[in-house]
This record gives sequence, structure tokens and C-alpha cells, in this order.
Amino acid sequence: MKEIVIDPVTRLEGHGKITIYLNDAGNVENAYFQVPELRGFERFCEGRRAEDLPIITTRICGVCPVAHHMAGAKALDAAFNVAPTETAKKLRELEYVCYYIYDHILHFYFLGGPDFVVGPDAPPAKRNILGVIEKVGLDIAKEVIKHRAYGQKITGIIGGRPTHPVSACIPGGIAKALSEEERQEIEKMVRSCVEFGKFSLKLFHDVVLKNVDYVNLIKSDPYNLQTYYMGTVDQNNKVNFYDGDIRVVDPTGTEFVKFAPHEYLDVIREHVEPWTYVKLPYLKKIGWKGLTTGPDSGIYRVGPLGRLNAAEGMATPLAQEEYEFMYKTLGGKPVHATLAFHWARLIELMYATERALELITDKAITSKDIKNKPGNPGEGVGIVEAARGTLIHHYQLDANALAKKVNLVVATTHNAPGICMSIKNAAKGLIHNGEVNQGLLNMVEMAFRAYDPCFACATHFAIGEMPLEAKIFDNEKRLVKTIRR
Repeated sequence: MKEIVIDPVTRLEGHGKITIYLNDAGNVENAYFQVPELRGFERFCEGRRAEDLPIITTRICGVCPVAHHMAGAKALDAAFNVAPTETAKKLRELEYVCYYIYDHILHFYFLGGPDFVVGPDAPPAKRNILGVIEKVGLDIAKEVIKHRAYGQKITGIIGGRPTHPVSACIPGGIAKALSEEERQEIEKMVRSCVEFGKFSLKLFHDVVLKNVDYVNLIKSDPYNLQTYYMGTVDQNNKVNFYDGDIRVVDPTGTEFVKFAPHEYLDVIREHVEPWTYVKLPYLKKIGWKGLTTGPDSGIYRVGPLGRLNAAEGMATPLAQEEYEFMYKTLGGKPVHATLAFHWARLIELMYATERALELITDKAITSKDIKNKPGNPGEGVGIVEAARGTLIHHYQLDANALAKKVNLVVATTHNAPGICMSIKNAAKGLIHNGEVNQGLLNMVEMAFRAYDPCFACATHFAIGEMPLEAKIFDNEKRLVKTIRR
């Protein structure tokens, strides 16, 4: 049996590899997606002060630290039985949607977009931001960099730091009020981001939707996976990144369950396989049925497409208009096409900019009423929608407000079963008769890249001793010895 290894996979956060096995006829027998890195944040958060947790957990990932910060802040709100003031909640949400602005720009233009803008068969040296710049022009590249910087600058103004924020580590509030001068500065940047959101959707229409081959690729069987979907919704079942209940729909789009953050353990369980450090979550009511699809499988997906499928619409007008157009174009709701994650991500970018404008023009945003008094320490769960999907922080505190137990379920962990199946489906659908080339292997990578995975976040649990494999090569790069622990 022939083995094909893609190691490392490219344009993602973290480290991973794909191993594809071909049978004697040259067709795909099986494919595995493995995450070889391990991090121990849950374990070494134990014993730390409660207010340190939303700061420590941001270090899990430099790409989505704001998500961990806000999930931690909401977990502390629940643990100390206190709700933030209205102004504090608005400031937190403003910081949060601006994190979405820079994060979604990063993925579309730097990580996922090159497969479409430059082309999946382009040489590897061109499938990156430099290839995108060459294709779309330097002026557009400058706008990409500028608006990503705007998102980070705003999170820095509100959060205290642009990458590892500190402002929301206070249960029931936020550490710093917003001045009128800062509000005006942010409003100017947000209005520009709204226009950039419109531009990004137009670029997707021009480059992807007007290309029949790309649309057929999105709809094709190798990139189609019928699963359940999960996302946070507001009281009207519209997508919300910061707050709400978590809604799950089945493969037909029918609501399966809706639950509050503290009820997540009644809905989700995690399965473990020996070949990866990532746990494999599933719906508890259905049970673990293996890496299978359909209504009898307990596997669900999260993230941009998961949120849009789980919701009944967007809460802002331009995003809602594009939401309706996407489902009309791709044949109705829900959409099971994995590559549609990219389109959903741009719809969310549009929503994030519109919502940021609503918040920054709210008169209450500069109020000095930013803190409520916390109660006694206890147990709390905080859930937000990270850019990659539903993020859960669960803290148990002792009487001295020290962490007794910490559980984190991150977006890429939720998506791990779907990523594994997507890669296998893509490999089976694309590789035949042993014919393999760089373009085909990149198209297999496209199956996981659509999820914008973050494996630094996903492999966060400690198991006592890390299994280790060390490969020793001589000076001519020949494998001499393999040592395993």
C-alpha cells in the first residue's frame, strides 16, 4: 500500500500533517489528518487566580487571543454571579467584532483566498499573499493591510493591547472607559472597514462566483459533507458572535437543540483516538458513531458556515442581503459545501463591520458606568463565537477565587471530526489510479483550509506525559534511527 504524506500542511495556525494511503489500484483507501503538537493550558491554569485566567488563556494563540479573553471574561461573570453593565457589554462586543474584522481579513486574503484568487493549481511559491498581490495589484494589497491593522488598532484601544488584551479580566465589567476622542477615532476606522467589507464581497463575486469552474468546485461531491451545525444566536435566531444561546440544527436545517452556555455538558461529549492529540466532539444524544455523516451521526460543524446554517439570518442589512444570495446561489439551506466556509466568512466580515458601526455610534458607548460588583466565587461557563467557531471556557473556583478546574473546548476541536472526513472525502474524490501532483495535493489541503483551523488552540489538554517521536538523520538527510517514547 502506497503512502503519501503532506507534512507540514500549509497556511494554517499551528502544525498538522495529512497521510493518504493508496491501494494497489492507486485509489485512496484511507486518509488521516494528524495534529502532532500538544499544549497544556488547562492543566497549568489550575491554582491560578481567577482574574489571571482571561489573560493566561490568550497566550494559547496569537491569532485569536481576543476570543479566549472574552470567553474567559464571560466565564468569570458567571462564576462570580454578576452581569456586566450595558456599557461594558457594548465595549466588549465592539472589541470582539473588530477582532473578527482583522481575523477574517487574515484568513481570506492570506490563508484561504490564494486558492481562489491565484488558483489551486498555481505553483506553491505563488499560492500566498505575494501571489494575491501580484494578481489584484499593490493598491488593493495596501487596503488589505490597512484594514487588518484598523481591526487590531481598535482592539488595542479598547482591550489595552492589540494582540493579548487585558481589559475584560474584571468580573462584571471592563477596566477602561472609552473617551470621546477615542470614539471618534474608532468610528472613522470602522466606516472605512464597512466599505472594505463591501469591496471584499465584490472581489469574491468577481473572482469566484463569475468563474463557473470555481462554483462547480464548491458544489462538487469531494467537498460536500452532510453534518449537524452549531452556532450562537440572539433571541431572534440571528447570528451573534458575543452573546446568546447555542443552536444546533440537523442536516436538513431543522432545529435539533438550543441550549444555554451552562448546559453544554448535557449536549456535547468528546471522543479520543490514539493517532491525534485533538479530541473529537459529538452530540451526546446521538452518540459517537465514528467518522460518518448524515442524521444518524453525532458529528457537527462550527465556524462561519456552521453559524449561518444554524441561524435564521444576519442581524444587519448588507450581511443579510448576501446571506440570502449565498443560499439562493448554492441551492438552498443548509449548505453542506465545505468550500462555502470562505463565502460565509466574508458575509460575517460584512456583519462585523456593520455591527461595529452600530456600537461605536451608540451614545452609551462612552459612559463611565463600566463595572458591577461581583459576588462570591463559584463555577461559571463562558461561550463566545471565535472566528473559527464556538469557544467554551468552563472554570471552577474555590473559596479563595483560585482555579480548581479548567475545561476549554475550542472551535477547531469541535470541527476536528469534520476536518478529518473532509480531507478523506477530498482525497478519495480527487486522487485516482495513483496519479498525484502538487495541484491535487493542494486541493486536498483546501478541504481543511476552509475551516481556518487553529491547532495551537485545539491541542490544549495535558495527559501527564507527551508521547514523543524523534527522527535522527545523517548529514545527507538519510533517516538513521527513530526513537519513540
